[in-house]
Amino acid sequence: MPYRSSPTRFGTITTGLLAFTLAAGGCMSNPFAKSPLDTHTVASNDRLRSINTLILDQRASDENTQAQSTSETLEQARERFKGVERVNLNLDNARVAALSNNLGLSATLISPIIAAERVSEEEGRFEAIFTLSASVADNDNATASTLSSGESTSRSITPGITVPLRTGGSLSVTLPISRFESDNSFSFLNPSYSSDLHLSLSHNLLRGAGRRAATHSIRIAEYDRQISESQTKLEVIRTLAEVDRAYWRLYASTRALEVVEQQHAVAIAQLERAERKERAGTGTQVDIVRAQSGVADRVEQIIRAQNDVQLQERAIKVLLNLPGLDANSPTHFELTSPPDPVEYTFDAANLTQAAISNRMELLELELQLARDAASIAFAENQKLPLVALAYTYRVNGLGNSIDNSLDTLSRNNFETWTLGLNAEIPIGNTQREASLAQSILSRLQRLATRDAREQSITREVYDAIDQLSSTWNRILATQEAVSLSARVLEAEQRQFDAGRSTTTDVLIADTNLADARLTEIRAIVEYQVAQIDLAFATGTLLGQSKVDWAPSDPRTIQPIDGEPDAEARAKEGVIPYRPGSGIVVSP
Repeated sequence: MPYRSSPTRFGTITTGLLAFTLAAGGCMSNPFAKSPLDTHTVASNDRLRSINTLILDQRASDENTQAQSTSETLEQARERFKGVERVNLNLDNARVAALSNNLGLSATLISPIIAAERVSEEEGRFEAIFTLSASVADNDNATASTLSSGESTSRSITPGITVPLRTGGSLSVTLPISRFESDNSFSFLNPSYSSDLHLSLSHNLLRGAGRRAATHSIRIAEYDRQISESQTKLEVIRTLAEVDRAYWRLYASTRALEVVEQQHAVAIAQLERAERKERAGTGTQVDIVRAQSGVADRVEQIIRAQNDVQLQERAIKVLLNLPGLDANSPTHFELTSPPDPVEYTFDAANLTQAAISNRMELLELELQLARDAASIAFAENQKLPLVALAYTYRVNGLGNSIDNSLDTLSRNNFETWTLGLNAEIPIGNTQREASLAQSILSRLQRLATRDAREQSITREVYDAIDQLSSTWNRILATQEAVSLSARVLEAEQRQFDAGRSTTTDVLIADTNLADARLTEIRAIVEYQVAQIDLAFATGTLLGQSKVDWAPSDPRTIQPIDGEPDAEARAKEGVIPYRPGSGIVVSP
């Protein structure tokens, strides 16, 4: 029976398959026209381009009660911290809380994970690939000879495996299996089945040849991963240093508030003494007015000091990010780690060498230099001509059935091979020479940057040492000034009681004492901060605890904010541990 195909039916099937493919790909709309699906508008033009105004409501006041309202407002402002809930906080707990909960640090700890995934991505380029292709062809050709087939149909499927080589080549193995049927009466096999085993090797000989050139992207990704970890470690150190500085800034603000409150108490006591003397007939109304002015001035100082405390508390709350202690929470911290300034001796040369060894900025530069060296070697390789060797070995199998075809293939009676060489030689090669020049210049620039960075680190170490030494002497001087100012205030108060001094003299002496105390507080806090700066300059941490960190994968972290007792434990001063934070603090 002669071969007859059904082109109409098959064409209908083909058209249906094409339509299905377009529908599955979401291409039923016009593929040449714009569509709202092409873009995603999140913000409207009004939200992006219109700037609204801030309207504040003025508080209404009655002229008859304005004086009384002002007095009450000042009293409420002075007492606004009274009765506010307080949470104990020491320096160690502050550090642990920041390491476990700080949002900026949590985001930074993810960066090494991303960099590690890039390394895995580059490694994955050398994984074997399974390939599969299939095709169906229906031919209906006009022929001038009965020796040629007019109508034929073929079906083929080609499974295979391609393996990229780490030496700059590619090896592939395919097994195409096909069925061919035609109306040619002279065909020896109709239908015929063929199964061929193809082994193909393609390998670069100059450009892109060799393991170092082929694995260049993996090496660069690994350098980037290490750079990311060095940057993350620096961020961990910087966060801890910032927490320490924020703690001592809050300590300074709290102590300053205590000082101005003591000033207020002294002014109140002075007002009472002036009133007693006026009632006894030995004082003047002027002294009472001066004392009242001193009290009002102290209230203003208290309000400013309270605001400074709130600003510093809000700053440290953001750093700690404790559950239940948000930036807008009214809870205050009761600091339980007082400063203990002691005098130190320093070996500046050893500290400088330690800083050069420990600072992550220099390690990052070393990694960048290694990256530059790898880029230079790769750019030199890319200047070479592209010469590729191509080798193909094929074993043929043919039969009137698939089994016969595979049997012929297994006997390996029919085999062919091909060996070829392809070359591509650039004329001029300006692009690749410029790329090599850029890599060399980048490395030279970074070498100069490293020398400048070492000088900068040396200066930071010596500056921190000098700051520590001078601040220690300042502490001794301010302590002496506080003692003398306190004696002057006591003397002025006795002079006032004896009628040989005025309220102004007492308030001036009290102001001088307060200034001396504030100067002492600043000197002590600056001494603590100078220690932090010295530790940061040497790439270390201040304190007795060692910190080991690891990249944090957010896909494995279970947040604790949803726990019912998280807020209560935070207010009790218990620092919650966030699983997967990647940071361990050990003594």
